[in-house]
Amino acid sequence: MASLNVGNLGEYLREQRRTAQLSLRQLADAAGVSNPYLSQIERGLRKPSAEVLQQVAKALRISAETLYVRAGILDEKEREELETRAVILADPSISERQKQVLLQIYDSFRKENAAEAAVAAAQAAAAAAAETGTAGPAPDADSPSP
Repeated sequence: MASLNVGNLGEYLREQRRTAQLSLRQLADAAGVSNPYLSQIERGLRKPSAEVLQQVAKALRISAETLYVRAGILDEKEREELETRAVILADPSISERQKQVLLQIYDSFRKENAAEAAVAAAQAAAAAAAETGTAGPAPDADSPSP
């Protein structure tokens, strides 16, 4: 999980609010939160809940996941996976069955790539250890264990 950085979140919210040409009061009203509370969030004095972040994101018409990352609730990798899933699920041009199949394929590719990355990391660690002489030769996969 990412670390908490409420100040960065507040600065980002203020920037997004100004880009949307909304006053603090307008955004607070649209998000259903009090004006003082939103001001405290922008100044980095308060840590909003995921629910409040979702309301603010909706009012600003931005991704709630982006705010979750900024607030330290979600890490970047999780956000990317959630956004990919959301795009697939929101696509009106494909059926529900097709969406589920796509998500299953997506999951299988992610698992396969994670497994390959783990094997590559283990091989790189073994090679580095062999170069420094800190480990013996790797056991032969075809040979029985002693």
